[in-house]
This record gives sequence, C-alpha cells and structure tokens, in this order.
Amino acid sequence: DDELQTDGNRSGHFQNVLFVLEGLASTNEDVIRIIAAQLAEIGDQFDKEIQGRVVNDLVQHFLNENLSREEITLHLSRVVRELTRSIPSDMEQEKAMLVLAMLLTKKIVNTVPSLLHRVFNTTLNYMNQQLHNYIAEMVSA
Repeated sequence: DDELQTDGNRSGHFQNVLFVLEGLASTNEDVIRIIAAQLAEIGDQFDKEIQGRVVNDLVQHFLNENLSREEITLHLSRVVRELTRSIPSDMEQEKAMLVLAMLLTKKIVNTVPSLLHRVFNTTLNYMNQQLHNYIAEMVSA
C-alpha cells in the first residue's frame, strides 16, 4: 500500500493524510492573515500616540553596544508597559502589548535601518518571554 510510486508520491491513505494536513495549514494561514490584519489596524491607531522621543530613546539603547540583549529586552518591556497605560481600557492588555512591540520595532528600524537584526531579535525575544501564551491562544481560537 505504501510503495513509492514513480512520480515520487506515496499511494493509498498517505495521500489522504497529506490532504488533511494541507487543509489545516491553509486554515491556519487564513487565521493568521486575519489576525495580522486586525493587529495592523490597531497599530495604525496606536502609531499616532507614540512620541518621537520614545523611539529615539529606544534607538539609543539599541545602538549602545555595552548593553546586553537582556538589558535591552527589559527596557523594551518597560517602554511597552508604559505605553500600554495610555491605551483604552476596553482592549486586552496582551493585544495592546503585542501591537506596541511590533509598532516600536517598525519605528526603530525605519529610523535606523542598520538595527534591523538586533531590534528584530530583541522583539522576538520579548514576545517569546511575555506574550507566547497569548499568541498561541489567539491563533488556536
């Protein structure tokens, strides 16, 4: 039943398993696209609230080679928490934190493109530490 055919595909029930997995993957992609669109819309609203000095302060921290990745991640976390306080209370705090982290990343990289690698890794680290469960729940819901 599971012989390798000349076209490289396996026969029988294995193809059915692949079809089901492909269906799940496309469903998850659709869910992720919807979530991303919603987060982008929220980010556009938040964009007006973030002052240039906040971004410049973060840029200075990222440019400081003497600061460890952990120190920069802690600073990013503090800035996100401070900005979250100014967000309307009807929004989930975790969603606001996620959007703010991504928006700050975009603003920093737009200000100093050479920081892309460092900022991206730091933001990813922050999201894994602070928002991993929230992101997993959002995608699974």
